[in-house]
Amino acid sequence: MSELRFPLETDRLFLRPFEEDDFEAFYAIRSRPDVATYLYWGPETAREVRTALRRRIASRAIREEGDILGVAVVSKEADTMIGDVILGYLSAEHRTVELGFILHPNHQHRGYATEAGRRMLGVAFEDLDMHRVIGRTEARNIASARVMEKLGMRQEAHFVENEYVKGEWQSELVYAILAREWQGSRLGTRMEAGR
Repeated sequence: MSELRFPLETDRLFLRPFEEDDFEAFYAIRSRPDVATYLYWGPETAREVRTALRRRIASRAIREEGDILGVAVVSKEADTMIGDVILGYLSAEHRTVELGFILHPNHQHRGYATEAGRRMLGVAFEDLDMHRVIGRTEARNIASARVMEKLGMRQEAHFVENEYVKGEWQSELVYAILAREWQGSRLGTRMEAGR
């Protein structure tokens, strides 16, 4: 697999490897109860965030199953880290990764998650030669589901009360997109732009 050249760039964002200096911004996100509502973990302490940050700093490439590529999402306008996006390598045999994203609530509902997610789909399909990208969310997390739909991912499953998390049964939505679907949507976008 090819080595990525950072930072990755979109119109409004830089996606770059995490750094030690990201602690305050990372803590400002992961310590919030509203951020953790639909995640497996609750609001994190400073110690837990430092551990998570060390893991993110170490996760700069995908080479084998289980690897995670985690990048900081940096707003060009604010020149600050506003979230993170990951690709988790699920299967080498099936060339499948999982896309995940978290943004600080002050930066949600502006299309940043979609913009960062679109760039990471490009990494998955064009740089890493994946066949399939999936995304999962708690069924009540409408905003996350909407981002995946905007990315061209289709809902493939709705598992009802399939996991017991934080003292309650929770349901899960699974979305996916294939490489050929991604290429088709990219071709359509280029053709539309050329008109």
